[in-house]
Amino acid sequence: MNRRGNSNRGGKSGGGQPKGGYGSRVKTSGGRTSAASAGLKESGGIVVERERADAPFRKNDEVTVDIIGLTHDGEGVGRADGFTLFIQGALPGERVRARVMKVKKQYGYARLMELLSESPDRIEPPCDIFDKCGGCQLQHLSYEAQLEWKRQHVVDSLTRIGKLQVAGEGDRGMSNGGAAGAASTESGIVVHPTIGMDQPWRYRNKAQVPIGASTPSANAGGAAAPINGELIAGFYARGSHRIIDMDDCLIQHHRNDEVVRVVKTIGRELGIAPYDEESGKGLLRHVMARTGFVSGEIMVVLVTNGRKLPRSEEWIARIREALPAVKSIVQNVNTRDTNVVFGDETRVLWGSEVIYDELDGIRFAISARSFYQVNPLQTVELYRKAVQYAGLTGKESVIDAYCGIGTISLFLARQAGRVYGVEIVPEAIEDAKRNAALNGIENASFEAGPAEVVIPRWREEGIVADVIVVDPPRKGCDNALLETILAMKPERVVYVSCNPSTLARDLRVLEDGGYKTVEVTPVDMFPHTVHVESVALLVRNGTA
Repeated sequence: MNRRGNSNRGGKSGGGQPKGGYGSRVKTSGGRTSAASAGLKESGGIVVERERADAPFRKNDEVTVDIIGLTHDGEGVGRADGFTLFIQGALPGERVRARVMKVKKQYGYARLMELLSESPDRIEPPCDIFDKCGGCQLQHLSYEAQLEWKRQHVVDSLTRIGKLQVAGEGDRGMSNGGAAGAASTESGIVVHPTIGMDQPWRYRNKAQVPIGASTPSANAGGAAAPINGELIAGFYARGSHRIIDMDDCLIQHHRNDEVVRVVKTIGRELGIAPYDEESGKGLLRHVMARTGFVSGEIMVVLVTNGRKLPRSEEWIARIREALPAVKSIVQNVNTRDTNVVFGDETRVLWGSEVIYDELDGIRFAISARSFYQVNPLQTVELYRKAVQYAGLTGKESVIDAYCGIGTISLFLARQAGRVYGVEIVPEAIEDAKRNAALNGIENASFEAGPAEVVIPRWREEGIVADVIVVDPPRKGCDNALLETILAMKPERVVYVSCNPSTLARDLRVLEDGGYKTVEVTPVDMFPHTVHVESVALLVRNGTA
């Protein structure tokens, strides 16, 4: 998986204007409520109420609202006087008192003021700054309900966007008539329960934390509140670029938290100026920590607004002293006026260029800019499911499009005849080759370039794929790649997705081109956030 959310290449959803998924359904005391059954429709990506075309409220009005669903950003979808309001912190099945903050013609936003009746799935968030930090969106929802909501989010995307029939969902999503159903199995696509975690905390092996200067509103999460203007590190407040200072994050591995605390302390004591987005001045922009869950190795990356790092020897000595498990200290230089984390220049200040970790017995070398899934326990679950769907017997030729550093490719190579990986990022391909050699895997080869260019050339060279695996970024597959898949006609397509909306869109294209989607398994890679991964199995029509 590459170019994904929670990374330099994708980015998290962080509030703002909703983009879809408003009908995603969550278990409530009164059953499940969908946008469709509540008289809502989608218009330009916004779910609005059918009957009203004007706003019955003004800014600062206080209203009583019934919550009927969640947006894909985790906001409650409310109804008041036949009007749709989006309310952060509200859950389906609840009645709330809210203050209207912004009104548009067909929907508005409101602030939760009081819970008049609570959902049975509401819990107390364990994080002290949950209501301020934008890193998690669902800590106030029980984990069981989170898993149910994520499955339903996938189901709703398949039916509403893909117009696909899902088993047990009746005729929902079949607004195009019977043509869509003809491409699916007779009973519809089986969408399995979301694969969750036994312990859904401390699961992240990478922290990527912005650095800034303290303001009165930023002093929320540190062990001791810093003085104004002092260097702080934390996550952005929901829907903003205001940094909430913190020392402890419950979804991060504890070693990542330790790295952030150490870097923050050293930066303050050495008088390092934090970067200021508005002026473009200041040195330290981000700190990134990587932790190998199996190896225990740590990498520290300092992202700086300039190549010169004052007192670099002291930085190195103090980091090594405070973090004995550190194996790599790296500087990345980013002088651009951008919210992209990494710049083009990366250099090792001390130690190795990489750290090592393992997934299901396969060893990986991970550099500062390698894409490597942040939840290793769930990554194994996801990749095992992808291999299962590939249906390998040891003879098949498999193409892994968007192969990244070869993670899925190497899982597949253990059971396939031959695996061909393609990825547009040359550095990732070099990592993939190194990882294959590291594990003594000789039946996997890798090439850099656009999948929609490289794969047709492979076909001309006589490479025939029995299975094609795709694992695209959030924007989904390139249209040219989908056309290439249809032209190559593999027996199976395994689609790994981090975005239910683009998954549904692309499955519709493949089904119209002669495939049927058999089953989809959601996997909870990011507990307590709104994100959900899925893996789908498609087979060519006429294939047993």
